[in-house]
Amino acid sequence: MPIQTQRTSVEIEEPKGRLGVLLVGLGAVSTTFIAGVEAIKRGIAEPIGSLTQMGTIRLGKRTDNRVPLVRDFVPLASIEDLVFGAWDIFEEDAYEAALHAGVLERDLVNQLKSELQSVRPMKAVFDQRYVKRLNGTHVKQGADKMQLAEQLMEDIENFKRANECDRIVMVWCASTEIFKQPGEEHEDIAAFERAMRENSQAIAPSMIYAYAALKSGVPFANGAPNLTVDVPALTKLAVEQGLPVCGKDFKTGQTLMKTIIAPGLKSRLLGLHGWFSTNILGNRDGEVLDDPESFKTKEESKLSVLEYILQPEVYPTLYKDFSHIVRINYYPPRGDNKEGWDNIDIFGWLGYPMQIKIDFLCRDSILAAPIVLDLALFMDLAKRAGMRGVQEWLSFYFKSPMTAPGLYPEHDLFIQLMKLKNTLRHMRGEELITHLGLEYYD
Repeated sequence: MPIQTQRTSVEIEEPKGRLGVLLVGLGAVSTTFIAGVEAIKRGIAEPIGSLTQMGTIRLGKRTDNRVPLVRDFVPLASIEDLVFGAWDIFEEDAYEAALHAGVLERDLVNQLKSELQSVRPMKAVFDQRYVKRLNGTHVKQGADKMQLAEQLMEDIENFKRANECDRIVMVWCASTEIFKQPGEEHEDIAAFERAMRENSQAIAPSMIYAYAALKSGVPFANGAPNLTVDVPALTKLAVEQGLPVCGKDFKTGQTLMKTIIAPGLKSRLLGLHGWFSTNILGNRDGEVLDDPESFKTKEESKLSVLEYILQPEVYPTLYKDFSHIVRINYYPPRGDNKEGWDNIDIFGWLGYPMQIKIDFLCRDSILAAPIVLDLALFMDLAKRAGMRGVQEWLSFYFKSPMTAPGLYPEHDLFIQLMKLKNTLRHMRGEELITHLGLEYYD
């Protein structure tokens, strides 16, 4: 049943001109995203997996038959107006990087050669202490981390001017950094900037990118489980600058399956003894996660999902003390084609045990690319709508969603989708949908 509220739409600036999408990292995810968008522009591919391009949104009652495409309902930038830039620790352009990643067929990559060759990475901010299994020479040098941030800000301004962009968004598509917890250096912007000038190890490279983006008036989305923008100093800076931020960790593969299946078990009140998950993958992400400190960051992100969905403190008979184990194994022959196995031990009526087994042979970058597109377009929309700070309505895309302080994250994929679509309805002054439906039977 639609909630009866006064319909007041949010004032949203029109998406005039070009939108620059700056990507941190020009590896498998970024090149798959760029190549995909260029293929869609040419009409040789469809934007499968993209809510902004293929999704619809119901408006009003079911009997009203008002179901426009999302892109026709809210004023999103056209993919024709997207321009791409990137930073990377390797010098190869997007064409060479795409061939090296091996996600897309060589024939498709060759068809898009000119577009991909035009994307040449800028030198990256990189410190091997934070990503121990990688090393590159295409990196910036500076006396301190503030100088590195200033160099990134200069890159942003130069890119915007050279490509005649009206607006910019930044998406972190680079590797997972070692595990970090918030400290006093992250409490406020004064402490954060002081730590940058002092070259504090508490300031990771991803934080330098986030700081540079926000100082440059650019929305920032974090596709990795790194702490990055999820610290008080940077979330406050985002609010002060009137900028949206979101994260963390693109929801692809095994965790996507968990956020689909776990809500089903909970809705039917089926108990859980244990959930064992293991993965093999052979791309750069797998190599990075082979380091225990980077894996710790990813593990924290992946483990939190079931606890929040199943709520063992609310349903102790069903979910108290369930065993949840996650493993990731680097296996080079598999490349980007990750395989995830799940063994789920559940129990039902009278405590009788049952099992669910999943073998998901997925393509990580194929699942991530449409997420990058949607986040770029939705973050641009949010900025034009005057939305600032953490954008929880974009939790749909993340394993470890950012929230307001003290608020637990919502991980149920279906609740996340409802939240996202209701946010869009709110923007346009439409009634929110609760699915009560009593009016059909009055």
